Parts: sequence; structure tokens; C-alpha cells
Amino acid sequence: MVRYTGPKNRIARRFGVNIFGRAKNPLLHKPNPAGMHGAKRKKKSDYGTQLEEQQKLKAVYGMLTQKQLVRYYKEAVNSKISTPQAFIERLECRLDNVVYRMKFASTIFGAQQLVTHGHVLVNGKKVDRRSFFVRPGMTISIKTKSQNIPVVKDAVISGGRDLPEYISADATQFSGQLLSSPHLDQIPFPLPIHVNLVCEFLAHNN
Repeated sequence: MVRYTGPKNRIARRFGVNIFGRAKNPLLHKPNPAGMHGAKRKKKSDYGTQLEEQQKLKAVYGMLTQKQLVRYYKEAVNSKISTPQAFIERLECRLDNVVYRMKFASTIFGAQQLVTHGHVLVNGKKVDRRSFFVRPGMTISIKTKSQNIPVVKDAVISGGRDLPEYISADATQFSGQLLSSPHLDQIPFPLPIHVNLVCEFLAHNN
């Protein structure tokens, strides 16, 4: 199980948005990417544009590895629906991401820790695998003994994010459900991401 420990603020500055939803917005102190200081960026090639879209997608879902992304893409190619739609479903329905969407954690990294430390239940049973694929109708909840963990309580009462229409959550019960498979146009990305370009990149570079 790989856990990202690299520089998060630098990544946020690179994309010009608080991409991880951290309480201390890294852009308030240093809004420009490292080394830029207001300089104009050169126009990117098609390869560069596709690569950047892939890097944004990796970041949004908690700094996934290239190996993980390729695996999801290959599964999507073999599905019966469009590749971009199947690809994004596999990312959006990861257990750690669903916990984050339900606002039981303030950041995707916080959600990853809750899952790996055994605080999350799926249909009443503990699941500590972050990549577990949540299917519509499954109930996700926080263990009773874990509901008083400060980071969980703070996340639940903080607000600031709306629930996507494909998710329901009851903050008083620390429980929620995936109502339906998410569609591309429903996903609340913190910045524009062209998933089709990521698929094109993966198709030609793996």
C-alpha cells in the first residue's frame, strides 16, 4: 500500500488551486508555482497537455501511482461503457474517495488514513483497503468508537463542501450511501480536468 508523503503545497501552487482542500490554503502565502514568479508559461505540446491532465487527476484522488492509474484504465477499456466514463467510475468509487465525498474527512489524505487505520465500515463490516470499489447501494459508515476522533468530528461539522448528487450522508449517524454510479458531469473536481485526454495519454504511453 503506497502512501504519498511528498510536498503537497507545491502541487497546489503548480495548479493554482487548493487541490487537496487543506484548511490552510497554500496559495494565500505563495500563489505562484515554484520558479515562475509571474512569468508567462510556454505553450504546451499535446503530450504536455495530456500529461498535465493526468497529473491533475492523480492529485485529486490522493496522488495515485502510475501503476494504479494504468490498471484502472485497462479495466475501463474492457468495460461495456465508454472508456472515460468507466475510468472515472473506478476512481470516484474508491472507498477512500467516497469517505471524503461524504465529508467524514477534510481531505482525501485524511480519508485514506481513516480507511487504512480500520475506522470505516462497508455494510457493517470493516474494510481497510483504500482502493475497495464501492458499488451503488452500499452503506459506508464510521465505527462507533471512531466517531469521536477529532479529525472526524471537525470534518463533519466544518461544512464547506456540498454532497454530490450520487451520494447521501447523515452526519448525525456518521453514515452514508453511494446512490448511483457517478457521471463525469456530476463530479465536483476542484479544477477542470479533461478525463478524455488522460485516457488518450494512457492509450499511447502504456
